Amino acid sequence: MIVCGDDGLAHRLAAELRGVYGEQVTLVVPPSGRRVRQPVVGRARAASAALLDRVSAAVNRAGAGGAEPAANEQVVEAAEVTEAVLTDVGADRAAALALVYDDDETNIRAALTARRLNPRLRLVLRLYNRRLGQHIEELLDQTAAVASGTGPGTGLDASTTVLSDADTAAPALAATALVGTSKVVQTEGLVLRAVERQPPRQGEVADPGLCTLALLSATSNDPAGADGSEGSGEQGPQLLPDEMAVASATGRGTVVLEQVSYSGPSLPAGRGGVPPFASLFSRRLRWSLAGLVGCVLALAVALTLVTGEHPLYATYVTLLDLFGINDPAFHESTGEQVLQLLSGLVGLLLLPVLLAAVLEALGTFRSASALRKPPRGLGGHVVLLGLGKIGTRVLTRLRELHIPVVCVESDPDARGMATARRLRVPVVLGDVTQEGVLEAAKIHRAHALLALTSVDTTNLEASLYARSVRPDLRVVLRLYDDDFATAVYRTLRAAHPFALTRSRSVSHLAAPAFAGAMMGRQILGAIPVERRVLLFAEVDVAGHPQLEGRTVGEAFRAGAWRVLALNTAPSGGRRGEGEGSEDDGAPAAGLVWDLPPTYVLGAGDRVVLAATRRGLAELLGRRRRERAGA
Repeated sequence: MIVCGDDGLAHRLAAELRGVYGEQVTLVVPPSGRRVRQPVVGRARAASAALLDRVSAAVNRAGAGGAEPAANEQVVEAAEVTEAVLTDVGADRAAALALVYDDDETNIRAALTARRLNPRLRLVLRLYNRRLGQHIEELLDQTAAVASGTGPGTGLDASTTVLSDADTAAPALAATALVGTSKVVQTEGLVLRAVERQPPRQGEVADPGLCTLALLSATSNDPAGADGSEGSGEQGPQLLPDEMAVASATGRGTVVLEQVSYSGPSLPAGRGGVPPFASLFSRRLRWSLAGLVGCVLALAVALTLVTGEHPLYATYVTLLDLFGINDPAFHESTGEQVLQLLSGLVGLLLLPVLLAAVLEALGTFRSASALRKPPRGLGGHVVLLGLGKIGTRVLTRLRELHIPVVCVESDPDARGMATARRLRVPVVLGDVTQEGVLEAAKIHRAHALLALTSVDTTNLEASLYARSVRPDLRVVLRLYDDDFATAVYRTLRAAHPFALTRSRSVSHLAAPAFAGAMMGRQILGAIPVERRVLLFAEVDVAGHPQLEGRTVGEAFRAGAWRVLALNTAPSGGRRGEGEGSEDDGAPAAGLVWDLPPTYVLGAGDRVVLAATRRGLAELLGRRRRERAGA
């Protein structure tokens, strides 16, 4: 296995392949002087065999002597992934190559070169642009089929998988800030929805849904609990429990696969960027207009009472006086003269209000695509810091859940600015470390703070300041260094025992999906369960003695894997073809979810299963050993 990258994801992926799957790994990284930052995960190389669920626990055990590469790892430093570098690291005879650089263009260029060197090489690319990723995936697979002299769907082991660490980590970060929200994995034509449920009250019967995916830790709902950081070493949740474990678990929440349906975007696209009528005028201007209308009506009623005229005629005369186009009431009664003077005065007041309304309406139309400011009286919202790759994906997830969001970003040209304008999300431009920026985001009335910038110290400073304003504020930090994340989490938990604090690492959440794709499985997505990750994969039953010839009930392995559905679609097409897509709004066809426990899995079946990293590694490892023995 070859892993090429320039940040912590590459080191985590290499450690995942070594420690979980037992693979021989060649890690290609830039020279030390050209790295953006030194990955802390690199210190865990000597302890990679113990890296199954908690990386930083292995880092602490490895100590100062963990700087040397593991026995089954080779580290190569190269400024660029050129054809010569790929040849030197053995891309022509490798089983898989992962390109996880932070730049999409770098990954695409290296993938094209690698595919030319080895048409049978399994490629895993990290791309942020999902639409471009679909085209690149099809192009590279077609190139492999042509170069090998085979047609598409003929069983060629070479495959291209395009993944995004932002898409993998966004559901976890969004769900962490909100208690009880749904965790959704959306893929090409397949939508999986898992719901976190609280323990049932006395006398209530819990709905098991399609199946129970996990039992949450006993401290998951305790603010002073131990589930906040990947680096914490306490006992975590129980993944894929059996029926006996679910029945005996009292007082523990569950993650249940409740339904499988399409979940499209909840916000309809605006037509031509025209804002709603209520947003044309400010609240103060609307009250001014309402007051003037009330004055006109009051003057019309008074004129009716004084002159005895019909109300419509009195209103007409009042408007004439208001606009100053009526004759002076020299010979009329005193009451009429007073009313005429009052009408003229109201008319003078009406002119600037009408002018302000026109100017404000024009300004609103002109700035329909501009950034919105947080409205007055906003409360119970989520303050999101950073609109980079991760922040943009999290923002989209939160808006799909109808959660009010206020973003804070220092760069007016950040990647997520266009998304914020399209979703009409309020944005505060400014450095979050400067005084007054978080106040402008209404942090004192917020429900949660998501600190997702790429700088650890910025996230920490913003979190500490927010806690000084709201000691009970729910805080989620994105921290790069696992040791630092664990220390920060434990310190904040000790200082604020009644406030919820969570620390998350994007590379920790994304590495299992990338590693599974390198092993040749069709990884559909991942659902985070506290500190752990549950993978969803599509597996061919043939060649797996744990599945082939067994019933669905017999194939279930508690804590390892569980068969969820049977894919009856033709195996020749790509994922998403003939199975519905996100564009047509239909659920995935060809998937049978209500499989009876007595159904016998045959060699020609393809199943969708949920698996832990250890379980998926066991499935793949046994099959690999059998092929080697044959």
